[in-house]
Amino acid sequence: MQRKTLILGATSAIAAEVAKLCAARGDQLYLVGRDPDKLHAVVAAAGDAVVGFESCDLNEFDLAEERVAKWLAELGGLDRALIAHGYLGDQERSERDMVYVQQVIGTNFISAVSLLMPLANFLESQGHGHLGAITSVAGERGRPRNYTYGAAKGGLTCYLEGLRSRLYKKGVRVHNLKLGPVETPMSEGHPQNALWGEKRRVAAGIVRAMERRWHTAYLPRTWGLVMAIVRLLPEGVFQRFGFLAGR
Repeated sequence: MQRKTLILGATSAIAAEVAKLCAARGDQLYLVGRDPDKLHAVVAAAGDAVVGFESCDLNEFDLAEERVAKWLAELGGLDRALIAHGYLGDQERSERDMVYVQQVIGTNFISAVSLLMPLANFLESQGHGHLGAITSVAGERGRPRNYTYGAAKGGLTCYLEGLRSRLYKKGVRVHNLKLGPVETPMSEGHPQNALWGEKRRVAAGIVRAMERRWHTAYLPRTWGLVMAIVRLLPEGVFQRFGFLAGR
């Protein structure tokens, strides 16, 4: 049976790879992204698997419910949905510009919630399906270099946890896909190390996590162990390590 898969933020480097993997296994795809040129490239790469696509701004929160209804009607139902858009932003700018803070938190949290609501309600009504969202290990400890972004992703993690418990007995699985840093255009200019992920492997991990019904997946998987240690550090100790608590 062909899975009907909706990918929101399909023009991100990782989501584009997820779309290729889903197309290769025979899914029917509906792809949504902001940049029309990038979206057309992703659609072309996915080929005949794409039954529909739309270029739009997912930060137009008041249109989310109407748009979701349209996408699902054109897709003819829903088995898998992935919310993949995000915005790392400039931490220092977010410390002095409230309008910019609203943009970072709006993109990474409010936009995701505005889409999760109608998607969750649809899947709940049909009694099955998988709903995944990309969050970040940055949401587990506040670090000076990215705590505005981290706060938004941490809030989304909490929302997904509550949604997962609400929908568990309804037959709907909710997946929190916690990414460590990945080499993509969004992270360009940031210093890299051995813990960084490669986009194709991370995309494959996302597909695998949703198929195996993992409620939380760290990608790359090494970050599960790293964050288990980091979470246990007392704040006074955490602050002494520049590579953790520095800029």
